[in-house]
Formats: sequence, structure tokens, C-alpha cells
Amino acid sequence: MPHLLQPSQNERFRLTLNTDGRSHPVENILAVSTLVCGLAAFAGTFFPGGHVVSSWFGTLGFGIGLYSQYVSATTPQRSLNIIGLVASFVGAALGIARGGFLP
Repeated sequence: MPHLLQPSQNERFRLTLNTDGRSHPVENILAVSTLVCGLAAFAGTFFPGGHVVSSWFGTLGFGIGLYSQYVSATTPQRSLNIIGLVASFVGAALGIARGGFLP
């Protein structure tokens, strides 16, 4: 049981979305797309004319995120989905409140 107290030296840390050992390329792309749309929507709220970008990217990210959450296979994918969904919702809500979808 000493391996439970300390990680072995030959194991390296790997950042991966495929924690189950299988490849999920479509689910990974959807999760990363949700995160990117959410961050773009949230970042757009900090600029005076960014309400158009925030509204559209927020709505797009929210839709992609809901589908991505439905088909996700691993916990890291679900984590990215939740972060992207929240950022998309906040970005879309603030974008709509500050002027909406049209300039």
C-alpha cells in the first residue's frame, strides 16, 4: 500500500479529457467549443460595443453546451461543459441586457 501514499516516480501527470482510456474526438471538440464560445461571450461584455458578440456567442455556446453535456462521456468533458455553459449564459444575458443581438 505504499503506492497509495505517494505517486510512483515513473507516472507523469497528463492533462486529458479521455480519462476512460478511449478516444472521444467529437465530444472533446464539443466541450472545447462550448468553453471557447463561453469565454468569448463573457469577454465581449467588457467592451462597449461587444453586446452583439456576447449575445450571439453566448446563445451559440449555450446551445452547443447543452448538446455537449447530453453526449459527454467523461467527467473532464462535463466540467468544461459546465464552465462554458455558465460563461455563455452570463455573456448572453449581459449582452442582451446591454443592447441585444443587433448593433
